Amino acid sequence: MKLFRKVLIGLMVLISLQVAGQSSDPAKMKSFIDVLMKKMTLEEKLGQLNLPAGAGDIVTGAAASSDIGKKIQDGKVGGLFNIKSVAKIKAVQKVAVEESRLKIPLIFGMDVIHGYQTTFPIPLGMSCIWDMSLVEKAASIAAQEASADGICWTFSPMVDISRDPRWGRISEGNGEDAYLGSRIAAAMVKGYQGNDLSKNNTIMACVKHYAMYGAAEAGRDYNTTDMSRIRMYNEYLPPYKAAVDAGAGSIMASFNEVDGVPASANKFLMTDVLRTQWGFKGFVVTDYTGINEMMDHGLGDLQKVSSLALNAGVDMDMVGEGFLSTLQKSLTEKKVTMQQIDAACRLVLEAKYKLGLFADPYKYCNEERAKTEIFTPANRKVARSIAAESFVLLKNKNNLLPIKKTGTIALIGPLADAKENMSGTWSVATDISTPISVLQGLKNALGSNAKVLYAKGSNLDADSLLEEHATMFGKTLHRDVRSNEVILKEALEVAAQSDVIVATLGESAEMSGEAASRSDISIPKIQQELLEALLKTGKPVVLVLFTGRPLTLKWENEHVPAILNVWFSGTEAGDAIADVLFGDVNPSGKLSTTFPQNVGQIPLYYNHKNTGRPLPEGKWFQKFRSNYLDVSNDPLYPFGYGLSYTNFSYSDISLSSNTIKGTQSINATVTVTNTGSVSGKEVVQLYTRQLVGTTTHPVKELKGFQKIELKAGESKTVSFNIAASDLKFYNSDLKYVAEPGNFKLFIGGNSRDVKQADFKLSL
Repeated sequence: MKLFRKVLIGLMVLISLQVAGQSSDPAKMKSFIDVLMKKMTLEEKLGQLNLPAGAGDIVTGAAASSDIGKKIQDGKVGGLFNIKSVAKIKAVQKVAVEESRLKIPLIFGMDVIHGYQTTFPIPLGMSCIWDMSLVEKAASIAAQEASADGICWTFSPMVDISRDPRWGRISEGNGEDAYLGSRIAAAMVKGYQGNDLSKNNTIMACVKHYAMYGAAEAGRDYNTTDMSRIRMYNEYLPPYKAAVDAGAGSIMASFNEVDGVPASANKFLMTDVLRTQWGFKGFVVTDYTGINEMMDHGLGDLQKVSSLALNAGVDMDMVGEGFLSTLQKSLTEKKVTMQQIDAACRLVLEAKYKLGLFADPYKYCNEERAKTEIFTPANRKVARSIAAESFVLLKNKNNLLPIKKTGTIALIGPLADAKENMSGTWSVATDISTPISVLQGLKNALGSNAKVLYAKGSNLDADSLLEEHATMFGKTLHRDVRSNEVILKEALEVAAQSDVIVATLGESAEMSGEAASRSDISIPKIQQELLEALLKTGKPVVLVLFTGRPLTLKWENEHVPAILNVWFSGTEAGDAIADVLFGDVNPSGKLSTTFPQNVGQIPLYYNHKNTGRPLPEGKWFQKFRSNYLDVSNDPLYPFGYGLSYTNFSYSDISLSSNTIKGTQSINATVTVTNTGSVSGKEVVQLYTRQLVGTTTHPVKELKGFQKIELKAGESKTVSFNIAASDLKFYNSDLKYVAEPGNFKLFIGGNSRDVKQADFKLSL
């Protein structure tokens, strides 16, 4: 009987291969799906639109007898997510392709956000690399590892623009700028999907959260978004479009409302923009229970909101099962049409076809790949290198860094020996016992050359309940139950024996991320008190800052001689941090978000508009101008900022012409020189400003960047080509145009410190 079953399965797979093949020919795909859909009942079509989460009874191995297993047998499930490992996924897929009527394979998704088991820096940290080849490389390694473990679909990239660091999920995105965000979005899609989605080492991307989720009011998760269309099109929508243009296979609807309509029911977003204007051909899935939550938004009962979602252009229902349980009734009542159900079903089936699942449902279930391609030494080496590139040196008074590998180093702080936190938020596939802590990283780097003395110094926060909320999912900081005074005294005794103090402070991994918004974005007070006490010792102090968002660091910037922002840099964090602290790697990260002086300045971003009463340059306060009484308008650290262990000088800008005429372009050139004593990397950034137009324009807009490496004393000429197409924007009629007129052009190492030149666009 077993032999007969194996033969039958083999014949079934062979027939599937002959019918579906691995062909990307749209005509063949259409023909195959046409035939399949004619065999499908309404219930089976609705089943393809249903995406439950992997349940406990599945992961224990009882796939066929579980509740979801029964639904799979009945054709009521299109895919599953949050099931991990080849054995478990294979068992569930077997139910679908051997025990359901039509043998339609499932699609398996997971939040592979910044790596799989080999974890890279959180996305906000990755965005500070400004090197698209490395962004793409990290995504391709994540795809390789995830696909080796049975996953074929990732809920990434997250491309939401955010200018409010109170929002916890700023950690998952690429910062505040639409141009940089667009470049990263495209690179990540390419890294995940490669050039051939049917290969077994690529996975389908799912761009999220569409749309404007990062602009939620008050920086509070899931909150309302309200903005003008012109701001949407120019400042928030471009990264989603860039991902669509790069070929992303799926899109995830956001939780927030836009124009008074939740995204999951927003026809303007899901159909008018996404499909009609951008030509998106993939499928749209909701976020977790996104359809059901529209009931709390006030749009009606489950049947009503489910029909609204389908009518808007949503194709797959994550977890809520509103499509599965109500659309048949809505069809009878003519609240939805069969054409809409068929269209959604077809898009889900097309995704499975493109992934090659009809040809081989078990193509991602190779146990040998799972043994040999996950968390490999080669992948970890890349992760270590990328992590070091993401660090941003915020301050380095008197060249305190790098530290010499001699003497005694005091390593103090609640994040020093916290390997469980190194991977950061949304690292669901990471074995949190494997990351390298800062303590271990320093010991690995020093060997017997120097001594490391460790003390915790303080807990994450004086409030044990807050610490509990900020160390979820097993990412404990092993709270010290001794009194604060005893813990601090121990740290000061260690500091007294040292030549230099490395203070590892900031946030825990889950202090940012989903449902981790903060109204106060400073370092917790108990850690500030520790830092003040360490500075009073008179020993040189290096602050190694862990964070998933911009923090308010005005006091720290004024008093601490050296500050290195390491974000949460992944499984190889400790070794990468040691690489930079000791100068084996020269830091080159540049901020993708502005750091405010205080929370009252938020939202604060570099590409703001001028007002009719702008504050004169160099002024702090002037009555009847746009400013504050108690703080300057300036950021603490501007967009694009980041120091190095060397220095770079910029020549004046040379333009090939002062006028862009018609379809012609001009070249803007600068010579960058490494004026220091060590090799280093610099991100050369190009900005423009349109001085006059039919609508107002930002004071600066990023239009290009190049990351270069220079040896000590070396110079390089860096050239940027600027055409009329680079100067286009959406006008008040939402037409994408370039307007003639005068422009300023800026080139420098950040958005503040720039050389400038003038040119004219003549159409």
